[in-house]
Amino acid sequence: MELTDNRFVTEWINEVIAMTQPDETVWIDGSEEQLAKLRLEAVKTGEIIKLNEKELPGCFLHRSDPRDVARVEERTFICTKDPSGAGPTNNRMAPEEMYGKLRDICTGAMRGRTMYVIPYSLGVIGSEFAKYGIELTDSVYVVLSMAIMTHMGKEVYKALGSGSDFIKGLHTKAKLDPEQRYIAHFPEDKTIISVNSAYGGNVLLGKKCFALRMASVSGRDENRLAEHMLILEVEDPKGRVRYLSAAFPSACGKTNLAMLVPPEIYRDKGWKIRCVGDDIAWLKPGEDGRLWAVNPENGFFGVLPGTNERSNPNALAAIKKNTLYTNVVLTKENTVWWERLDGNPPRGAVNWKGEPWDPDDGSSGAHPNSRFTTPAVNCPCLSREYFNPVGVPISAIVFGGRRTKTAPLVYQSRDWTHGVFAGSIMASETTAAAAGAVGVVRRDPMAMLPFCGYDMGDYWRHWLNMGAGLEKAPKIFSVNWFRKNDDGSFIWPGFGENIRVLEWILARCFDEVEADISPLGFIPKVSDINTDGLDISPEALERLLSADKSLWESECGEIREFYSKFGGKLPEELLRQLEILENNVGTME
Repeated sequence: MELTDNRFVTEWINEVIAMTQPDETVWIDGSEEQLAKLRLEAVKTGEIIKLNEKELPGCFLHRSDPRDVARVEERTFICTKDPSGAGPTNNRMAPEEMYGKLRDICTGAMRGRTMYVIPYSLGVIGSEFAKYGIELTDSVYVVLSMAIMTHMGKEVYKALGSGSDFIKGLHTKAKLDPEQRYIAHFPEDKTIISVNSAYGGNVLLGKKCFALRMASVSGRDENRLAEHMLILEVEDPKGRVRYLSAAFPSACGKTNLAMLVPPEIYRDKGWKIRCVGDDIAWLKPGEDGRLWAVNPENGFFGVLPGTNERSNPNALAAIKKNTLYTNVVLTKENTVWWERLDGNPPRGAVNWKGEPWDPDDGSSGAHPNSRFTTPAVNCPCLSREYFNPVGVPISAIVFGGRRTKTAPLVYQSRDWTHGVFAGSIMASETTAAAAGAVGVVRRDPMAMLPFCGYDMGDYWRHWLNMGAGLEKAPKIFSVNWFRKNDDGSFIWPGFGENIRVLEWILARCFDEVEADISPLGFIPKVSDINTDGLDISPEALERLLSADKSLWESECGEIREFYSKFGGKLPEELLRQLEILENNVGTME
């Protein structure tokens, strides 16, 4: 039964039906009754496994094809008519060429299958932030995941009305052929097509595909930002509630910070941390001159290995019910397990591939990129503002990375332009041989390198323009939790103790504390970082806030080389900021 008479929707769906030739078309209305029926059908077909209802009520396990376990950046394309539209850091293919490839793959791809029509909203339906999409898919896993991750249901059609302003998304598992796997974005046509994958990051088209790649393009045109950022609410002992957004590349503690649990000494004083978003922020100027942000998602899609009571107790609590697990260990009690959950790997279990698994044989039981998909409402530290359609006002923007020696614990940019520069040079060091040589520096500007839907030089220009139009722009900071001693141990304890740095950041935003001037920007006075109850010496803190001249000389050279990729698209303001940094580094002792 069709749920809309919008001709832009129905004509497009009919075109896809004619091409993919499904046996049946099911219109998803978002009702729990329909979703429960789909879960039951998926259990019968083996697409998902029902878990122990007593231990994990409403939870299921999904296994993806062993060749299909992560986002595939090398198969992800931005398809623009102008060859320069995608920029030097994206894969590009001309639209007509990509459409030709996809037409061949999609023709008849859904024969013998059901096509599901999923209407969804990113942002609260009807809000000024909201953007709408319709995903057509032959995967029940996608339907169930999109029901968790987005505001999904027939109300989307009412909000869309008779208009054409929605993102068309087509996904088919096809043959799961890795050699014919494409995740293609057509910004000029407002279309996303994903084929030959069934892994969440490639097929939940409302996630990175729409919420970042496509939304970054529309953000450029609509005076907005679509960013790979968490949003955090901080309440101090005086009851003052303030908000910050933060961008971190993978393996830099982003989810842990989004769900931070303050140490006891802070909790006793009345500090509270609440989550407004763990992964994506959409930001736009408000009438008051401030930058306002929403998390457009309705759930969390997080990595499981390493998630435990110490690293992220709030995430662990959130996934105890109504959660869809992917590629983890299945125990004989019909529960789940993953590496570094605890020190007790289960016996008699099966691994993420469904094979008998012996924890003593040295193999991993869960895939390193195993995931959870869980409703945001499950999170114990969820902010009351999570679903506020007008968003929250951002006081600070934080950029972070993983650097063992180079970057200090925290520094504040001198102004907005300097802050954009700091974001543009963000980098992390690789942490495992599987990702290449350990310690290799990888640039990931604003943590958006894989997700910016257009030329990053133009993206930085857009950031600069956004700041120029803000009367009360957020202050911008850079952090690094990962400085190490010569013996390889971390100097800063991290996790919940990071609130001590956030306290200083917010104090700076409201002119409540002074700072020292350094070649990099403003840094804390050692006495202004609260170390009560923390086993760290003033000398160690001094080291954490220091910058080494030789390391930063090398850093400047690497930044200049990175910038050379962008040619004439590199904003002159950023090049001037690099020259200032080079001059400042030259004055270091």
